[in-house]
Formats: sequence, structure tokens, C-alpha cells
Amino acid sequence: MKNSRAHYIMVGGFLGAGKTTAILKLAEHLRKQGHSVGLITNDQGTGLVDTAMAQVREFPVEEIAGGCFCCRFDSLVEASRKLMEATRPDVFIAEPVGSCTDLMATVGLPLRQLYGGNYRVAPLSVVVDPIRAMRMLGIGDGRQFAPKVMYIYIKQLEEANILVINKSDLLGADQTAKLQDAMKRKFPRAEVFVVSARTGDGMPAWFERCLSGEIDTDGIIDVDYLTYGVGEAMLGWLNATFRLDAAAPRDGNEMLLDIARAIRDRLAQADVEVAHLKMTLAADGIGPDIAVANLVRTEAVPELSFRLGEPFEEGELTVNLRAQAEPDLLERVVREVAGEFDATLVSLASFKPGQPDPTHRVDGAGVEHRPVMPETAP
Repeated sequence: MKNSRAHYIMVGGFLGAGKTTAILKLAEHLRKQGHSVGLITNDQGTGLVDTAMAQVREFPVEEIAGGCFCCRFDSLVEASRKLMEATRPDVFIAEPVGSCTDLMATVGLPLRQLYGGNYRVAPLSVVVDPIRAMRMLGIGDGRQFAPKVMYIYIKQLEEANILVINKSDLLGADQTAKLQDAMKRKFPRAEVFVVSARTGDGMPAWFERCLSGEIDTDGIIDVDYLTYGVGEAMLGWLNATFRLDAAAPRDGNEMLLDIARAIRDRLAQADVEVAHLKMTLAADGIGPDIAVANLVRTEAVPELSFRLGEPFEEGELTVNLRAQAEPDLLERVVREVAGEFDATLVSLASFKPGQPDPTHRVDGAGVEHRPVMPETAP
């Protein structure tokens, strides 16, 4: 270890909030300032778009699959150790699963209590999609998730030291002010930042806050783990990889958007609410460049956050889909759409997350205790 403790920044937030884009902007900012940055991605499954995005930006990254940081705490520590041995970062940025909450008690405080000599654990940031936040607060129209899924979303906001309202470029000045005021009233203990990871507006102030101070122990929340587990089990998860051959060179960026639109339209027909659809298209033989498409609500328009610079001929398509639906429905839709684009399946996993069962849970006084768990998994 270096003489001073490494900063350990955890950035949470619900699926589709724009965490990965915001984290990459934070990492790039820190790198420009001369910091060495290591990233840790996290998911219930394997084959993550987030990891591919970090690798394209040439950041050292470790991926933790098969459960959230809270349930894979030892894996989180091991990932940090590997990064330290390989590149000796002075800043770690960790992105937990978007359907995970209770991070303060199960990750942040255990890290500080067990490894405080190594890491300076930053205040917990939670990134917020403004459209979903406005709907949750009753100041915006549109469909919402089921109440038990929304329970997870609200608990994420309750425990935040820092609330980062992202995608401010989607709102007018009046809407932004209304949302910011409502968030401050609903969650008065949190600092609220309004940013756009896409344009960079408001980001420097949040970047500076991430490196100042440490995690606030007042943020420990009460969590009903039965409701939490049922809410997670209402979400279907799908990770898939396909080989694509375009037969003749074509615009791979537009092809990726076509695939996203086709998946969205079928899910809309089935009355499924999308939490997040992320896809990458990596072309063979043109280096590490990839196209990345995102869809964050069923009624939204898919957008590109990374673009291929050259025509696409053949390569690999990765699909990460999370939605309030049965996994077999997600699998059927993705397989059908992939078939229409003559994609060949390489791997596919569809499932529901299991009951959260954290390795540690520490209260504000530093006392570890197990959460009250349901007698049977949901």
C-alpha cells in the first residue's frame, strides 16, 4: 500500500439511472488529475456491458458476478486486492448492482471497520434518473414498478449521503428546480447535486465531493429483507452473447439501435416495464471500439453512448436486460429478435435474483448483527 489510504468511492442507484456513464466521467476526471483509478463492476450474472465499457476506456477493472457486493463482500475485498497488486490505484470506484440497497450497513461500514487502515471510504453516492424520481414523488406522469420493487428504489434514496440527480439535460429549468426541491424535502439528510453525465454539467462539484469527507454513519436504514427479496424476485435478469454477421458492411450503430427498438417493442406489447437494456456491438478486427446502446424505460427511445467508427461486418453482440417480467419471457423475446438479425447464440442466462443475504451488517455504533431474514426465500 502507499503511505496514504486509497479513496474508496461507491456509487449506487437504481437500474437505468446512468451510473456507469457517471462513473466513467468521474474516473476520467480523476485520471486527468494524476490519480490512478481502479474500477469494480458488479452484477447478478456474468458478461457485463459495464465491464466492456470500462475496458474500452482503458481502466483496470475487476468484475464481481453472482450477487451484489453485500452478499459477495469477500469477493469485493479480493477484487480490490487484485487491483492494488496490478496497478496500485489511489482511488477505487465500485458500482453495485442496481437492484441492491442497504449498502451503507453491508458494504460501506464493514469496509471502514475491517479495512479502514487501507481505505478512506467516501460518502455513499446514489445516482437518480429524474423521470423515475418525478414519478415516485408524484410530480411526473407515467408507469411505475410494482410497490415491492419501488421499495428497493426508495430505500436506496433514503440511505444516500449524496443524491445525484442525473440527466438534467432531459428537464427544463422549472422541472429541475421542482425535482431538486422535492428531493431535498423527501430526503433531508442527503446532499443533492444536479448533473448531466452526458454534457458534463454539474459534474465537477460532485467529483470534488466524492474525494472529501468519509461515509456518514447516520445513513443506516431499517430494511425489511422479506420485502427486499420479493422486490428483487419480481425483476427478470438476462445476459446473452451472440455472433453477428452482417453479410455486407453496414452501419453497426444503427443496427444496434434497430435491435434495441425491436426488443423494446415486443416487451411493450407484453406490457413489460423495462428497468434497463444495455447492449454492446464489438466488431472484429477494428480494435477495442464498441457501440453501446441503452434503453431505460419501456416508452423511452434507445440511445447510443459509444459509437463504432467504421462499418460493421461481423462481431459480437452482448445483451444485458433487466425488467419487471418473468425470465422466460425475456429470453423468448431476445431469442426472437436475435433470430431476425441472423445472430448465432453463444451464451445466455436468464433468472431472478436470489434472496439477499449479506456477509456483514454493521450498525452506526460499529456493532455487527445479522438482518432478520425470511424463513423461506421469496
